[in-house]
Amino acid sequence: MIQPDRQTYLELAQKAPYVPVWAEVLADTETPISLYLRFANKPDSFLLESVEGGERLGRYSLIGFDPLLTFKIRAGKAYLTTRGQTELLPEKPVAALRRLMTQLSLPPVVGPRFCGGLVGYLGYDLAREIESLPGHAVDDLQLPDTYLTLHRVFLIYDHVLRTVRVGYLGRGGEEAAAGYEDAVAAVRRLLQAFDRPARACRQDSNLPFTTGPWQANVTRREFIQGVKKAKEYIAAGDIFQVVLSQRLSLPFTGDTLAVYRRLRALNPSPYMFYLNLPEVKLVGASPEMLVRVEGGKIDYSPIAGTRPRGRTPREDQELTRELLASEKERAEHLMLLDLGRNDIGRVAAPGSLQVPRQMVVEYYSHVMHLVSSITARLAPGKDALDALLACFPAGTVTGAPKVRAMEIIAELEPTARGPYAGAVGYLGLHGNLDTCIAIRTITFTRGQAFVQAGAGIVADSDPAGEYEETLNKARALLQVLNTREEENYAANDR
Repeated sequence: MIQPDRQTYLELAQKAPYVPVWAEVLADTETPISLYLRFANKPDSFLLESVEGGERLGRYSLIGFDPLLTFKIRAGKAYLTTRGQTELLPEKPVAALRRLMTQLSLPPVVGPRFCGGLVGYLGYDLAREIESLPGHAVDDLQLPDTYLTLHRVFLIYDHVLRTVRVGYLGRGGEEAAAGYEDAVAAVRRLLQAFDRPARACRQDSNLPFTTGPWQANVTRREFIQGVKKAKEYIAAGDIFQVVLSQRLSLPFTGDTLAVYRRLRALNPSPYMFYLNLPEVKLVGASPEMLVRVEGGKIDYSPIAGTRPRGRTPREDQELTRELLASEKERAEHLMLLDLGRNDIGRVAAPGSLQVPRQMVVEYYSHVMHLVSSITARLAPGKDALDALLACFPAGTVTGAPKVRAMEIIAELEPTARGPYAGAVGYLGLHGNLDTCIAIRTITFTRGQAFVQAGAGIVADSDPAGEYEETLNKARALLQVLNTREEENYAANDR
């Protein structure tokens, strides 16, 4: 049955430019990958999935395509593209995004937390629109600081019921009556497509992409010198911790979706994503939520504290005990947990903030992490965008105090971070939001693949050990790209 009915649609369309129309279909022979290949494998599309804790599937996978509008922030200015026409918006970027979300907003609906919305990434340097921060001397990627798209068609795959909610955003306002008829017809056409055979998924072992050796944007010696300088700032009392990263780049040609499929198999994570954008493609397996808002409830799960996975179950247990017993890792985690509590507290209703999980070990394919959870209720007058801005960027990729740590990052890292350490996810039309931190992410642009990873520097950090931690975090992505690490060390170990 197609929902909503015509009358409900027309009522909603009086206040909104777009209204979702949807129906559900049994899809027990489909997978999110087969659905993406069948419907959406084209520019300006996305696939968002979840493998909770790296071990069991989250309930929903989301697919979207056919862009209605695109919102970008570039060099401190906001742009909106609709029907192929781009306009410079008069407000400052964050105010422009808030106005757009207000214009698109709809009342909550029963069902999955996503029913249409802006999907994409918010790059790390969006922080300059929130705080007064210095810019990096070199922005070599030259990508938008924010890229969010509203898609006309969305598919929600339910892993529990094995169904797909097929959705289409119909026109509102004066075109509402015709918009409803067009949306219903579009949903029916999409449902009919399920009766046709799916495109075959490539199964052979020959990778449909090629790569070369990686190069880092800093040498090992330069990274270690940066850690030593950061420790001087810590000793002087400027900061308690700062996250320094290095970026690895390698030539790439071929199918980025094949990279996503390999990553999905080799490094399942709570937040899997494939953003197929015209200027850039992002493939990620992030272990860390930035912030989620659903029905007025805020969820935030900071990660701090890392060890590599053991080669045997016994070695895994030993590394787990070592991680839990490490005073350095526990102190770093508690500091960033407090920072997260402070960030969430800025938008939380008084007395609603809780910490239901504290310093639990979660396991992923190549590393294990210490994880905590923070929950709260949105304060009156606050919305999901307020929660996102209060947390952005996450303290676990900057350090503490956050603003001073970001100033030091701008000084010590040689290039702008781009999408890395920002956020990937969606801002829903119905007031929900779900975002992850853009770590364990491969950025594809202009014939190159970029992998970036950081380490948290504290007073007793071992500079060489922090360098190795960045490589441990990057290792799963390098494996997915089929690189041989030993070929790269000689070139970068200077």
